Amino acid sequence: MTTVPLEPVAAPDTRWRVLRGRNASDRLYRGALTALALMLPLLLVAFLGELGTSAWPAIRHFGVRFLVTSVWDPVAEVYGAAPMIFGTLASSFLAVLIAVPLALGVAIYLTEFSPKWVRQPIAFLVELLAAIPSVVYGLWGIFVLIPFLRTYVVPPLRALFGWTPFLSGVFYGSSLLAGSVILAIMILPYIAAVSREVLLAVPASQREAALGMGATRWEAVWTAVVPYGRAGLIGAVILGMGRALGETMAVTMLIGNRHDISLSVLQPAYTMAAAIANEFSEATTNLYLSALFEVGLILFVVTVAVNALARLLIWRVARGTAVGSRAL
Repeated sequence: MTTVPLEPVAAPDTRWRVLRGRNASDRLYRGALTALALMLPLLLVAFLGELGTSAWPAIRHFGVRFLVTSVWDPVAEVYGAAPMIFGTLASSFLAVLIAVPLALGVAIYLTEFSPKWVRQPIAFLVELLAAIPSVVYGLWGIFVLIPFLRTYVVPPLRALFGWTPFLSGVFYGSSLLAGSVILAIMILPYIAAVSREVLLAVPASQREAALGMGATRWEAVWTAVVPYGRAGLIGAVILGMGRALGETMAVTMLIGNRHDISLSVLQPAYTMAAAIANEFSEATTNLYLSALFEVGLILFVVTVAVNALARLLIWRVARGTAVGSRAL
């Protein structure tokens, strides 16, 4: 029996080194991309470091009292950010309370009930709201929204709920209510757009299973589609709240900018972003400037934390993981 000699195996072609990452140009390209990717978290750390360094004199001087006191007196060099923190959280919460039903209604209608020829134009118009500059929203709020609230919204609300502390006092126009409504309009396209993407990511089998069990289209949406994407929808809401926390110009023009804590939504309020925009150019002492930097640091930490939580929840849905609803 004759044996055929085996031919020596040729060495891999050099072009395959590129695919394995052994080529010099490939390593250089990968290193450049890695450096660019690392720039964003480094930039975030640089922001945090600069804010912390600039705010340190106020942190050391006032301590925790800065977060719980209401006095803001540049003449006496006494600063407390409690009304700003309260106004920021209250206006964002009210804005989310107003915007979420509208945004979810738009998202559910576009994904489940609207005709195909209507979906794209409505989605485009809703998302177009996000492109309007903040100052334009502010001007519209002054000349249109406040007169509308004064004439058609506040009187019936006060007639029904005027006995509560939330609607006490005289409504002059610029108020927590006006600032919250303009914020709701501004964050609505963000919540609606993300919610729409989350609902589109829900598998068709979820709808078909509910319909096969005899559910109506609305029951299928409410018991199968929405629970499946609940984590993503909550993420969309939190993402909108993060957007509301940092809004500056429109809120500054409508919220009244009064450094005070009031339970009534008809009274003026103050936010951290509005305080920085209004007073940064007037800060003439180092402690005054440091107090404003501490306000910015608080706003930065709260906004980053809220957005990170929202991204985490949306990422859960993007991976295709259900959230364990009892309806499934």
